[in-house]
Amino acid sequence: MQGNRGRDTGPEIVVRSALHAMGLRFRKNARPIKGLRCTADVVFPRERVAVFIDGCFWHGCPEHGRVPTKNSSYWGEKLERNAARDARNTDALEAAGWTVLRHWEHERIEEVVTNIRTKVLKRREAR
Repeated sequence: MQGNRGRDTGPEIVVRSALHAMGLRFRKNARPIKGLRCTADVVFPRERVAVFIDGCFWHGCPEHGRVPTKNSSYWGEKLERNAARDARNTDALEAAGWTVLRHWEHERIEEVVTNIRTKVLKRREAR
């Protein structure tokens, strides 16, 4: 597990590049709220939008996620803990007034970027 990237994965880089090309500026791999042990992949602090690009294996994608057959008791618990942590972080951010966007790594980049841009611009207008 140590060799697996926790940040700057391929899908994250592609999404960030597309957002930057659209003229959106953001923080990468940042904690939206001080004191909350949660790092979002893309953060728009002024608009209070946190974006997570979740890997299918690590976050339990309903389409592609699977529990390995070897050491399945460990992996099943591990993936459940990851999903529970994701839900806790989402709830904490939303309770603090943040918009949380979670996208799977297999989603089409155009759709992901369009959704993010729409939410960010909507939050800008509301300010």
